[in-house]
Amino acid sequence: MNTVKKQIRQAAEASLDLRECSDAQLSRVLTDAADKLSARQTEILEANRRDLAHMKPDDPKYDRLTLTATRLNEMADGMKQVARLPSPLGKTLAEDIRPNGMRITKISVPFGVIGIIYESRPNVTVDVFSLCFKSGNACILKGGSEADCSNRALAGIIRETLEQHAINPFTCTLLPPEREATDALMQAADSVDLLIPRGSSALIRHVREHARVPVIETGAGICHTYFDKDGDIEKGRAIVRNAKTRRVSVCNALDCLIIHQDRLADLPCICSLLADSRVLIFADGQAFDALSGQYPPSLLQPAVAESYGTEFLDFKMSVRTVPSLDKALEHIAACGSKHSECIVSESPEAIRLFALKVDAACVYANVSTAFTDGAQFGFGAEIGISTQKLHARGPMALPELTTYKYIIEGNGQTRN
Repeated sequence: MNTVKKQIRQAAEASLDLRECSDAQLSRVLTDAADKLSARQTEILEANRRDLAHMKPDDPKYDRLTLTATRLNEMADGMKQVARLPSPLGKTLAEDIRPNGMRITKISVPFGVIGIIYESRPNVTVDVFSLCFKSGNACILKGGSEADCSNRALAGIIRETLEQHAINPFTCTLLPPEREATDALMQAADSVDLLIPRGSSALIRHVREHARVPVIETGAGICHTYFDKDGDIEKGRAIVRNAKTRRVSVCNALDCLIIHQDRLADLPCICSLLADSRVLIFADGQAFDALSGQYPPSLLQPAVAESYGTEFLDFKMSVRTVPSLDKALEHIAACGSKHSECIVSESPEAIRLFALKVDAACVYANVSTAFTDGAQFGFGAEIGISTQKLHARGPMALPELTTYKYIIEGNGQTRN
């Protein structure tokens, strides 16, 4: 535990040195690190194979944990994209000259030290470092034990690059995988400015309830698609398939299809493409009757209470039948996680009401929820999807990793 506390203090010290780096320096480091990731793929993939050997391939987390040459190239490209983005630092957010001549300027600045607690996604190691570094923050990474070999290979390359550029390597600090390190990070209010958990709802809840460091929640993604009575069937079936099956292990994947009762006859067509991916459907009574004989019986089960409000992260999905848009909104309010919600409709009024009333970070009309991703919004890599409303909401990229301070300049003014 003392070793972990020392690492956290060293990261805090490194954050002070980072303030003197220019944006050009930060970008050069990111570009060089990206080149090293591409050049040392064999080393990284071997480390990843050691992690995968301890996980069953049918585990939904297996896909999250898996690195491939293609994914490594995408990670390197993402790092270079972040390097090319404009700096979020030193921007004048507001400016005023008071009657006494004082000039007050509000400027964007780094948080300082950002801690990330995450599970079986080694790409987070690279994405988080890239965004924190470009925004002038030191990062403390606490990955899960299942990805430790992969995380250490990636963090090792990053720290090596930092040292080659004469930058304190503790700017990127990877803690041990044991739970004691998580506890130490959550309690380090004197050294860590912000804590962001990424992973299961249980992990996020644990961090929120026990951390002394301020927390931004990247909450669970319990995502719905509502097929309205005026929905287009071709758009709907394509959106449902993409949102559910593109990558089941990510937070923007579809968990529940809500269908207007007037369109139950179209439900077999909407769901037909899911059978190709062996998606197990938990359907309420009306939906079950509509799908019986039209969807593989081995993939169709009656819904139970736990079928709703669940983030499956698997080839599973629930279906709920509603008599109106208002009832769809009620279901989303009761079972959603304020992440991403979609309506499929050709009615401008239904779309307007859905966008107005749904309380979520991202609200879609006739678009797959799979687009909830910083890169897809043009933000580059993201540090997570915030489902809260203080400071940041939705995909968190460079601007969300800054805070601000006021600079007050004058000529000897004093207050009466």
